[in-house]
Amino acid sequence: MNRQNLISAVVVVGLLLLILGASPFFVVDLTQTAIVVQLGAPVRNITEPGLQFKIPFIQEVTYFDKRLLDYDALAQDVITEDKKTILIDNFAKWRITDPLKVYQAFQTQRGALRRLDDIIYSELRVELGRHELSEIVSKTRSAIMATVTARSNEKAKAYGIEILDVRIKRADLPEQNEKAVFARMQAEREREAKQYRAEGAEEAQKIRSEAEKEREIIMAEAYKTSEELRGEGDAKAFRLYATAYRQDPRFFEFTRTMEAYRKTLGSRTTIVMSPDSEFFRYLKQR
Repeated sequence: MNRQNLISAVVVVGLLLLILGASPFFVVDLTQTAIVVQLGAPVRNITEPGLQFKIPFIQEVTYFDKRLLDYDALAQDVITEDKKTILIDNFAKWRITDPLKVYQAFQTQRGALRRLDDIIYSELRVELGRHELSEIVSKTRSAIMATVTARSNEKAKAYGIEILDVRIKRADLPEQNEKAVFARMQAEREREAKQYRAEGAEEAQKIRSEAEKEREIIMAEAYKTSEELRGEGDAKAFRLYATAYRQDPRFFEFTRTMEAYRKTLGSRTTIVMSPDSEFFRYLKQR
């Protein structure tokens, strides 16, 4: 076969391969690495971008992303040290540092992600199980997540994966526990309300008692003062009467009798008395 026929045969074979979709060339993107696999065994680890060559039908290419990747897990239940069940929704930042190890362990990036989920959830469950709910929610969350990140990364290194950060996005009570928690909260608030009402009623009773006591004291003081003033007035009146009587007993007797007439003998007053009564002695005089 001459050279021209050889070239023609190569061109025909190349065209057939292109038609069949088995191109010997492939491109590795700037954000990717690639593993060339021949009959199930990796033969080349390509980390640099550019145009690459493979043997059609014999060799295949598996791509891996070399950027910083996001991992967002499904929410799962975790039991805390104080036996509280919480629903943890977490996420992580990770990347593939050794594509060959990842391929040998999982064959694909999706397989690596499934293993990553197992590692992180396992460490979360272990570490959160050492802390109470209040610590997880507010006090030591950052320290807990730093521990989970370090331990998860240590395990992931064996598979060519680096875990840079693990965080809790949301921590909720399971739906079946929320009603019980809300019921306990409501009962607690009602108990506090009853306690406040009882304390308020007790304080109100104290205030009323103090006010009643003050009223009684004021009334007693007023009555005492009024009696003292009345006594002083009566004493002064008696002294005046006595002085007037001593000055002219007959005139004093006359004025007192006239006053008695005025008070007793009204327009519609009926008195049954003897006409010779001493009471009428001034009426008899002419």
